[in-house]
Amino acid sequence: MSATAPSPSPSPSPSPSDRTPRDVLARYRRAVLALDADALADLYALDAVHEFPFRFPGFPERYEGREAVRAGYRAAWGASPARPTAVEEGALHVSADPEVLVVEQVVRGEIAGGRGPFAVPGLLVLRVRDGLIVHVRDYMDGLAASGARTSAEQE
Repeated sequence: MSATAPSPSPSPSPSPSDRTPRDVLARYRRAVLALDADALADLYALDAVHEFPFRFPGFPERYEGREAVRAGYRAAWGASPARPTAVEEGALHVSADPEVLVVEQVVRGEIAGGRGPFAVPGLLVLRVRDGLIVHVRDYMDGLAASGARTSAEQE
């Protein structure tokens, strides 16, 4: 009779301090595509800041703190008919500062109800410390984001 080795348990996800900035970016994108405000907010430090330097209607200048990120994205995503389906990376710039990534990307998706596609280009500057986002500058194309929302509201 031979003994069967127990099957290995799945490897746990890394604790935040083990996550690299690239790991955090991958989790950030998954949360955006899933419209999961909790998963997104859990990537942020308690006192993180998420800024929107290019202002446009419907978005604040910034979210201050993890819970503001959670509440802000939950409200924004809940009110929007936009459903992202892909985040296309144009370029990933690794900074001389190991905490900082600069990402050129386009978020693509569909407006709910079959009302057409959208594409929102942007530049994301992430600062990740100890596996958590401490600062984001989110330079999304506000005109494209507003246009997608406006065209959906007109139909």
